[in-house]
Amino acid sequence: MSSSILWAAPSALLAWSWLRLGQPHAAASTALWLIALALAPALLPRPHQRVLALVPASVLALHVALGVWLVHPLRLLGRFGGGFLEFYDVRLPFATPLHPRMEGVILVALFAFCACLGVVVAARRPALAALVLVVGVGWPATLLTGPDDLLRGVFLLAAALSLVAGLGGPLQPRRLLLAGVALGAIVLAAFAASTSSAVASGQVLHWQGWDFYTKPAKPVGVGYVWNSNFTGLHFPKKVTPLLTIRAPSRPTYWRATTLDVFDGRNWREKKGAAVPPIRIGGRDELLADPELPAAGRDPRRWIRQDVQVRALRDIHFTGAGVPVAFGPGSHPVTYAQGGVAHLQDPLAPGERYSVWSYEAQPTPHRLAALPARYPEQVRTADLEVEPGVAAPPFGAPNRERQVAVVFRRSPRPYQAVYRTARRVVGEPANPYAAALELEGWFRSGAFQYDERPPQIAGVPPLAAFVTQTRRGYCQHFAGAMALMLRYLGIPARVAAGFTTGEYDRSKHEWTVTDHDAHTWVEAWFPRYGWLPFDPTPGRGSLGGSYTTASPHFDFSAGLLAVAQHLKRPGAFDLRKLRGSGKGKGARAVPTAKTHAKAGSSGAGIGALLRLLVLVAAGLVAAVVATKLAVRKARYLTRDPRMLARACVCELSDFAADQGAKAPPSATLGELAQLVEAELGVSASAFASAAAEARFGPTVRARAAARIARRELRSLRRELRAALTRTERARGALSLRSLGLTA
Repeated sequence: MSSSILWAAPSALLAWSWLRLGQPHAAASTALWLIALALAPALLPRPHQRVLALVPASVLALHVALGVWLVHPLRLLGRFGGGFLEFYDVRLPFATPLHPRMEGVILVALFAFCACLGVVVAARRPALAALVLVVGVGWPATLLTGPDDLLRGVFLLAAALSLVAGLGGPLQPRRLLLAGVALGAIVLAAFAASTSSAVASGQVLHWQGWDFYTKPAKPVGVGYVWNSNFTGLHFPKKVTPLLTIRAPSRPTYWRATTLDVFDGRNWREKKGAAVPPIRIGGRDELLADPELPAAGRDPRRWIRQDVQVRALRDIHFTGAGVPVAFGPGSHPVTYAQGGVAHLQDPLAPGERYSVWSYEAQPTPHRLAALPARYPEQVRTADLEVEPGVAAPPFGAPNRERQVAVVFRRSPRPYQAVYRTARRVVGEPANPYAAALELEGWFRSGAFQYDERPPQIAGVPPLAAFVTQTRRGYCQHFAGAMALMLRYLGIPARVAAGFTTGEYDRSKHEWTVTDHDAHTWVEAWFPRYGWLPFDPTPGRGSLGGSYTTASPHFDFSAGLLAVAQHLKRPGAFDLRKLRGSGKGKGARAVPTAKTHAKAGSSGAGIGALLRLLVLVAAGLVAAVVATKLAVRKARYLTRDPRMLARACVCELSDFAADQGAKAPPSATLGELAQLVEAELGVSASAFASAAAEARFGPTVRARAAARIARRELRSLRRELRAALTRTERARGALSLRSLGLTA
C-alpha cells in the first residue's frame, strides 16, 4: 500500500486531536503546512537522508509554531516552556487569542507526532507506527474529553489497523485474521477498563493532575464579584481550595449571598433591610428576620458549620441553606434579610467563623398544597422584573391583563421569555408545580452547558439564552429560571456561592475549591421560606426530595403535584427526566466523594510505575492471546491433511519464536533438521507422522494426523524442557511467528 495513502488519515486524526484543545482552532493552512513539513523527509529513499532532512523541517516548523527562529534558542525555549506550563494553569479548551504560546505548543506537538509517524511508516514498521499514532491521539484525549471521543476512538482504531495491515506486505488471510484478533482484543480491553471500578474511578492513575511547574507557589487568594456576568466563564485549571467546612456529611450548597435585583439585563446583589442580631450564647441569631419561617426559629433544627478560610477573599460569611445565626468572632459584621452577612473587610486565610443554618426538607405533596400567599416584604423585593416594576403574584385576579400592562413598560425580548414560561408550565394549580416544571425543563437536555456561549447582538443575554441559543453556564440557567418564576408571579432570586465540594470522612470536613463556584435559584414558599432549586444540569445535586436536582427526587409525588387540579398542561412533560441523569455537557461536581490529598512526587512516580506495569501486562496478554488464537484457528477443520499442516505450522512458529526461522520453501525433513540443529531436540518421529498424514494414502491420513498431533505434544514438552525460563518467555513474547518482524 502506498505510504502517502497510509499517512493521510492518521495525520488528519492527529490534527483533529491536538487542534481541538484551543478555541478557535489554528488556521487550516497552518496545520497543513506543518503536516507537509513533517511528512516531506519521509519521501526520501534512505533512512539517513530522512533523518538529515528532519533538521531543516524542524527549524521551519518551530518558526511557524512559535514565531522564533532557532538562532534565538533561549527565546525559543522560553516560549515553548511558558506555553507548556500554562497547560497546568489554564482550563481546556483554552482561548487561543489569549494564550498564543499554548497554541504554539500544540502545533509543535502536531508536527512532532506527524514527523515520527512519517519516519516509521517510511521504515515499514507497522507496530511502531500504530504505537506512535495511539500515543499521539491518546495524549490530547486525556487532557480534554468531549462528546466526540467515541467517534475519534473509532477512527483511531481503524487508522491503527490500517497501518498494521498496510505496512506488513500483501493482505494474506493470516494477516487479516491477525487484524481481526487485534480488533477484538482492543474492544475487550476497552470494555474491561470501562467496567473496572479502579479505572473508572480514576484510582489507578491521575497523571493529568501532576504539575511539573517547580517554581515555588505564591500565596493564592480568590475573590468573587457575585453579580451576574454573561460574557463567559473561566475556571483556572489549577484547583485552589478556598474553604474547609466542618459539617455533617449530607451534601448541601454553600451560599455566600443572594442576587435580589434584576436591572433588565443582569442580576445584582443588593444589601437588604438590616436585621438586628440577638446575641445568645456567643452567637448572633437572626430571629428578627421577617423572611425566616417559624420552623427556622427553632435552634433544634439548626445545622452547625465551622468554617476555616484557606484562600477566599470575600466580604460574606458562607454557610449552608439559609443561615440563621453566626459566630463572627472579632469580625465587624452587619446582617440583612435572608440570612446574608456583610463584613467590613474581606476575610483572610486562616480566619475562622461558625454558621448555623436552617434547611427545610418538605415533600412535593406538602409544597403542592401550599397557597400562593407571600409576605409584603417578599412581594415588594422579589417579584420585580425591572427596577420599579413588579409582576402580579401567582393566582392574582385578572393576572394576564396585569402582565400585559407590565409589558407595555418592559423590554420586548422578555415578552418572549414569559410566553416560553407559560408554554412550558401551562396553567398549573400551584406555584410549586410551576417551579418544578421549569427546573426540570432546563435540566432535561433542551439546553447545553457552555462556558463560552454565543452572544446575540442587541438581545439581552437571558432572552437570547431562553429563546435562541440555549447555551450557557450556571448564571444563565439560574438567572433565566428566577426571572421566569417572577414573571409567573412566584418570588424568586439568584443564590450565589458554591456546590458541595469534597468530603473527608476521616476529618468530617468539606473542602470547597474555586471550581465549585456556582449560582442557583431560591424560591419562596409559605411555612418553609426560601428553598433552593438548581436548573443547571450536571453542576451538583441538592438534598431535598422536592427538587429534580436531587438524586432523591420523588418522581411519583412530583408528577402528582404537577397534575393535581391542573387547568391546562404545559409543553414540558416531567416524565422526560426519568432516567435522564444530570444532563449533558457540564462539568460534573462530586457530592459526597471521599477526599484524597494530592500525592507527592514519590506518589506520582509510584503511579507511573503502576501504569507501566498495567501497560506491559496488557501488551503481554495481547501478544499471547493473539498467537494462541492464530494457532487454534488452524485446527478448526476435520480434514486430516489440513490438521497435519496445522501441526507443521505450529512447530515452525515455535522454532521461529526461538530464532530458528525456516524458509517458506523448507520441507518437513529440513524443518526437522533445523529444530534438531538449533534447539537440540530430535523431531524425526513427528516429521514422519506429519509427512504420512499430508502426503500418504487417504485411508491412513486420519490416523497419521492423530499420531502427528501426539508427537507434536511430546516434542513441545521436550523443547520446553531443553529451554531455559528466559528463553521460553522470550519465545512467548516474540512476534516472529506473527510475521511482524524482519
